[in-house]
Amino acid sequence: MANPDDGQEMNRAPNVKPADLLREDHNRVKELFQEFEDAEGAQEKKRIAETAIRELKIHTAIEEEIFYPAVRQELGEGDLVDEALEEHHVAKLLIEELESMDADNPKYEAKFKVLSESVKHHIEEEESEMLPKAEQADIDEIGEEMIERKQELQEEFERAGQKPRKARKARSRR
Repeated sequence: MANPDDGQEMNRAPNVKPADLLREDHNRVKELFQEFEDAEGAQEKKRIAETAIRELKIHTAIEEEIFYPAVRQELGEGDLVDEALEEHHVAKLLIEELESMDADNPKYEAKFKVLSESVKHHIEEEESEMLPKAEQADIDEIGEEMIERKQELQEEFERAGQKPRKARKARSRR
């Protein structure tokens, strides 16, 4: 009998490693950034930007609530986590401004490009520094928790018409 989960994306697979889940999210967002660059017309760009923003909000929530606290606790990487949180802060400010702008605002595209460049820089640092260290740590058990939280946030976006509630406070691992 066929497994109904065969061929599903990684974020639905059991026992996914946290770093793999984050890399999958990073790749999705980078694809959306490229789609934005290739798109024509303000409304098409706005649609892509809204999708990217949704993905970023979900991704930052699971990092801030689950992944970063685990990295801080297990690896003692406070400086890396603090820098990542500051980069998230900058992205959130840009997202807030983008969400209040009309797609035909002359600054909309420029602001989204700045968000894209900032996030790509964050991804590069995270994938070259934090994720390799996390893969060596004993934090794989948070993978399922990250998947569950991601699904909760996706459902909240759908129910709320893409406006999720505020992120929860970071969880204590023990």
